[in-house]
Amino acid sequence: MDRLILWDFDGTLAFRPGMWRGCLIETLDAYEPGHSVCADDLIPWLRDGFPWHAAETPHPQLGTAEAWWAHVGAVLRRAYERVGLAPERAAELAVLARQRYVDCSVGWRLFDDTVPALEQLAGAGWRHAILSNHVPELPALVEGLGLSSFVERTINSATTGYEKPHPEAFAVALRECGHPGEVWMVGDNPVADVAGAEAAGIPAILVRADDGDSRRRAATLLDVAAHVS
Repeated sequence: MDRLILWDFDGTLAFRPGMWRGCLIETLDAYEPGHSVCADDLIPWLRDGFPWHAAETPHPQLGTAEAWWAHVGAVLRRAYERVGLAPERAAELAVLARQRYVDCSVGWRLFDDTVPALEQLAGAGWRHAILSNHVPELPALVEGLGLSSFVERTINSATTGYEKPHPEAFAVALRECGHPGEVWMVGDNPVADVAGAEAAGIPAILVRADDGDSRRRAATLLDVAAHVS
């Protein structure tokens, strides 16, 4: 039987410390030495505006990197302005933050159990694909972090126009992966990954988190095998 695991990316296979606000602070540290902004100052201005904050609404109009970053760049620019940067400088820093965020050599790391788990499951006959709400450059991040030899396909909301937990996000993944006979979703978000997959008829495993409601949980990726074997 053709068997496939759909993996979330950020928070499941890889992580970037501080996420978006961390990247914005790193950019300030590099280009605005002596600034007085802290990561918590940025939180209120990063709570909405990203495509996944309106997951119920498809966004095919953002299907190119230029369109996607024009939209998200405005969010980053607004955050910088709200913490005191002049509009022109905020716009410049937003571009620099974009460059930093998509650079796999700056900040991005794999979890220690990522490669061992992918190897273990591949040895047991499982194919791997990534299904993620992410930036347009996600395939390059996957390759740069050394995952392309394990992951045969990356399905990315920035390209498809559908954010998890939208049902079409999962439908697109199944179509692109050839409708495998058995499929699981693994991710760290109980709503986007687990509830979204289960609503689409795909069994799901919550990793690195415990929301108290998910039926299947795994403390590490190596524990996933116990559920899918």
